[in-house]
Amino acid sequence: MPTRPRIDFAGYHHIVNRGVNRGDIFNNENDKDMFLLILNKASKIHNVIIHTYCLMDNHYHILIETSSENLSSYMRVINANYAKYFNKKYNRSGHLWQDRFKSKFIMHDDYLYSTLKYIEYNPVDANMANVVGEYKYTLFH
Repeated sequence: MPTRPRIDFAGYHHIVNRGVNRGDIFNNENDKDMFLLILNKASKIHNVIIHTYCLMDNHYHILIETSSENLSSYMRVINANYAKYFNKKYNRSGHLWQDRFKSKFIMHDDYLYSTLKYIEYNPVDANMANVVGEYKYTLFH
């Protein structure tokens, strides 16, 4: 079954990606710090604004704003560079990501705010934090 075309318009996007077989993509804080370094560097190059993020052990959420139709190239840089780092560090080969990244284009303010809240509450809902802002790997920490 062919994949659906991705909406690559300029605007807000909720991005999610998960490890293959729902396995961990971050084994420690150093891995999460490296992902954020790659994310921020790619954001500067691709002129993307990161509004929030949440790095869980086996997946991540990012809420971004693109100013041009460059979502796929931006995400390709992030996922490829992080997978190279992870595979080299842990002496592994093969796919790190379960599928291609998922993205939802956000067209309305109410959906934007509910997405922001969903991402920030992710560690609370997973019992990794008691309150929003307590978990280290969200933007509002």
